[in-house]
Amino acid sequence: MKNEHYDVLNVEGGRPVKMWTRGVPVEEEAKRQLANTARMPFIYKHMAAMPDVHLGKGSTIGSVIPTLGAIIPAAVGVDIGCGMMAAKTTLAASDLPDNLGPLRSAIERSVPHGMSPKTRGFKGRDKGSWDSPPQAVDTAWMALKDEFDVICQKTPRLRNTNNYKHLGTLGTGNHFIEICLDEQGFVWFMLHSGSRGVGNAIGTHFIEQAKQDMRTHFINLPDQDLAYLPEGTQHYDDYIEAVGWAQKFARMNREVMMRNLIAAVRTVITKPFETHVEAVNCHHNYVQKEQHFGKEVLVTRKGAVSAREGELGIIPGSMGAKSFIVRGKGNPESFNSCSHGAGRTMSRTEAKRRYSIDDHVRATEGVECRKDEGVIDEIPMAYKDIDAVMQAQSDLVEVVHTLKQVVCVKG
Repeated sequence: MKNEHYDVLNVEGGRPVKMWTRGVPVEEEAKRQLANTARMPFIYKHMAAMPDVHLGKGSTIGSVIPTLGAIIPAAVGVDIGCGMMAAKTTLAASDLPDNLGPLRSAIERSVPHGMSPKTRGFKGRDKGSWDSPPQAVDTAWMALKDEFDVICQKTPRLRNTNNYKHLGTLGTGNHFIEICLDEQGFVWFMLHSGSRGVGNAIGTHFIEQAKQDMRTHFINLPDQDLAYLPEGTQHYDDYIEAVGWAQKFARMNREVMMRNLIAAVRTVITKPFETHVEAVNCHHNYVQKEQHFGKEVLVTRKGAVSAREGELGIIPGSMGAKSFIVRGKGNPESFNSCSHGAGRTMSRTEAKRRYSIDDHVRATEGVECRKDEGVIDEIPMAYKDIDAVMQAQSDLVEVVHTLKQVVCVKG
């Protein structure tokens, strides 16, 4: 019987993939990649594909992968714990200055971002060239340090990474900080980042470890990036510990940035205001143990958000597009999940080839943001239609707030 909301990709020799993609284009390469993952022998019941699904490395971005007895490090990826944080304020649109340029500049001074010589390694923090107070970083790091020391005893190469230095930093690519207005004209602060350099190092190390284990045991795979770590092995235990820590780092990273963002805004807007009136901090690249269909399983969300019944989440659009604060409906068939954004329709290289600075300026009209060639790959046209994405998952979430950015900071 055909389901009202999703289609099923039946996979020969594997589990089915339930796809919430009606009205949203899905590339054939992404379908093949989904099928490869669905053929892994430890997939539990079925996989779920969100409406923003698109080709990724190893496993498809926008997929929910439940497993029993094994974990695929490349499915979690290297941007471990990447996710969103948003906080509503008591400010109204009328409280924002007419010229938003100084507001963007204040945020850029307060939150290290990008990969310019000024920010690479973030030594500038030590020299006082950033406005962000080091106490916030130090306090957060103290809550992370002891567990990190234990992890480094097992995997010493992780010690020599950007760990403390990257705490409270934004990064590059599609990571961003935004000031948005909701449908009632209230001001929201929103940001997108993850576990930064140390998370990348953890992901890369265990992806390579899993590949080496596959070679050692002569295990053939449809894609080498589907290399897995079996439960009951030391490498599995070490990865579970390290990935859990990286997810804590990512959450704290967003919290530190949010505190510094709020402090930066207060230097420009002198009217007293409160924040965290409604606050959400959610991962969309992560793994955790959950109960589904009567069993405890590992659920990897690679570009997907937890959407348990009543749970708040964030689904951002692209630069110049709407974003949404949503409430989960707890749909068991999606393993209580929803999309993590709009999803790319083309590579960054293709976006830079196809579009010009003039195109980007027109697409981001009304948004105080970078208008240079360095961010053309983030142009809204490189992403799927966020309205179509939301319509395709109407049985997964309900919209609580619709946000439109007026300031956007990118690395």
